[in-house]
Amino acid sequence: MDFSSINWLAVLSCVVVSMISGSLWFGPKTFFPIWWKAIGKTEKDTPGGNNMGLMWGGTVAASVVQAVSMAFMVNVMGSGMSGGVTMASGAMTGFMLWFGFVAATGITNKLFAGQLKAWFLETGNHLINFVLFGAILGAWR
Repeated sequence: MDFSSINWLAVLSCVVVSMISGSLWFGPKTFFPIWWKAIGKTEKDTPGGNNMGLMWGGTVAASVVQAVSMAFMVNVMGSGMSGGVTMASGAMTGFMLWFGFVAATGITNKLFAGQLKAWFLETGNHLINFVLFGAILGAWR
């Protein structure tokens, strides 16, 4: 792996995009109340428990790992596509990684937990992020 091939500004942009899309997707007036109920929580429960720093720090760290990993995969997968690494090949890479790994892995967990509605909400947000990450990293090399 060649870390010098990564556009770190594009990675940072992906992290910012994921925080924005996540806050919109799981906002109090969008899907958060539906998701919260779907995972078996009530209004009395507190998101993240008592350690909000750990929750947000972990969320940002996971987003950085996803964006860096996506940067590598956009370069590898895009190189094998006609036209090379582009916004479109990056978006397709993001979609394929979401479909093959995130959606497929997540549905197994949620089916056994009886939380299929939560799977749709969670993977919907991941789909948006992965496609946007791929598009950003493919376009901004």
